[in-house]
Amino acid sequence: MGDTPNVSNSLTIRVQFKNDSGMLGRLASEVGRLGGDIGAVDLVSVGDGLMVRDLTINCRDDEHAAALIAGIRALDDFTLLHSSDRTFLLHLGGKIEVVSRVPIRTRDDLSMVYTPGVARVCMAIHARPEDAYSLTIKKNTVAVVTDGTAVLGLGDIGPAAAMPVMEGKCALFKEFAGVDAFPLAINTTDTDGIVETVSHLATAFGGINLEDISAPRCFYIEDKLREQLDIPVFHDDQHGTAVVVLAGLINALKIVDKRPHDLKVVVAGVGAAGTACTNILNSYGVTNIIGFDRQGALDRTRDYGDNTMKQWYADNTNPDDFSGTLAEGLVGADMLLGLAGPNLVTSDQLRTMNSDAIVFALSNPDPEIWPEEVPDNVRVMATGRSDYPNQVNNSLCFPGLFRGVLDVRASTINDEMKVAAAVAIAGVIPDSHISEDFIIPSVFDQNVARRVSRGVARVAQETGVARRRRRGGDEIYAAFRTRS
Repeated sequence: MGDTPNVSNSLTIRVQFKNDSGMLGRLASEVGRLGGDIGAVDLVSVGDGLMVRDLTINCRDDEHAAALIAGIRALDDFTLLHSSDRTFLLHLGGKIEVVSRVPIRTRDDLSMVYTPGVARVCMAIHARPEDAYSLTIKKNTVAVVTDGTAVLGLGDIGPAAAMPVMEGKCALFKEFAGVDAFPLAINTTDTDGIVETVSHLATAFGGINLEDISAPRCFYIEDKLREQLDIPVFHDDQHGTAVVVLAGLINALKIVDKRPHDLKVVVAGVGAAGTACTNILNSYGVTNIIGFDRQGALDRTRDYGDNTMKQWYADNTNPDDFSGTLAEGLVGADMLLGLAGPNLVTSDQLRTMNSDAIVFALSNPDPEIWPEEVPDNVRVMATGRSDYPNQVNNSLCFPGLFRGVLDVRASTINDEMKVAAAVAIAGVIPDSHISEDFIIPSVFDQNVARRVSRGVARVAQETGVARRRRRGGDEIYAAFRTRS
């Protein structure tokens, strides 16, 4: 569990050996003995009695990869010519680029794209600032903003080290929904400094996606930017997670035949994601939610000092004022939402939950409990990992959500739009296809972004935050998918 070779730790090794029968089999056997998982074997060259092969091998981690390379290098009759880390190769030079949408081949092209013709366009925007949406990249561009203080499971690694994640996010925006996104890694942790910087840069963007900013600072930054800007601001670690969690729960409830208002939900971890998940579940009708931090249940008797978010959480959840440990809180619970850390709960503790229990163990890379360890009373299990069924992945939400808000030039993203996104994601799977291992669609299902964008755009119009009607959104999306 958690030690299976996977593609994120994969190597390509180039090995030379005699072109004799059985040599490739010997090499493959040694890779297997060393715990590697061979994905592909390619012939590079044959000549002078020698053969050169490339082997793609999945490893468990960096230590395992180093041991495997050392083991192959030590083999008699085999020469390791080269080894490369496939993930690092993929990141060389970054993962995104800026590409011109118009050809510049003649003097006429240059005169219209740049000086002198561009001056007329500038003055048109000067006279009507809203024309920036139609005459610049603003209408289809999102800023992905981070300070690098809460990156994946890595923590505070700084803005430069956070860039590969931000680039990846931008690539997903483009791949899944045709949205142009650009990473802004800001070299300050001062909250007001971040707010000021983003506010000054917002002119060029139709939306702001905040990413990997530590709590509780992320709440303040999002709130301030929403106050100051007239474009949507969305902290994906909070709300993207919440949307996909709700989508999964909607379909899970169809399996266990329970209703939102009858659930007892335990939330382990009440940081940014836990708070947002609680909000959206409450919006969907789940009223009995108990949050837990390291000290136990959040109730009204505890002193939270200056942590206004935890105070808010205690004041607005836990209707029976339960006070106790996480293990005690799980007794009789219908759902565990884990957003805290690895190996947090045991099988015995989950056995105290109700029958047909739901467990979303979303800590990454190692969940609160591994799927293999859950007892029989757990009917539906989800994680944040791609190597298990029911992956709760924010990529199901943010591309389509921003596609929708950009299409209608929404001024904000409200709670109704988030719920609409969740309902759209859940609805991608027909009721007849829903099962314990299939409550959340694949991130590669092209229907996801399309349905989310439609649902979000419709609700934006219904709630009065859209500044134009959605025209041609599907056609734009379809054209992009055809090109890609």
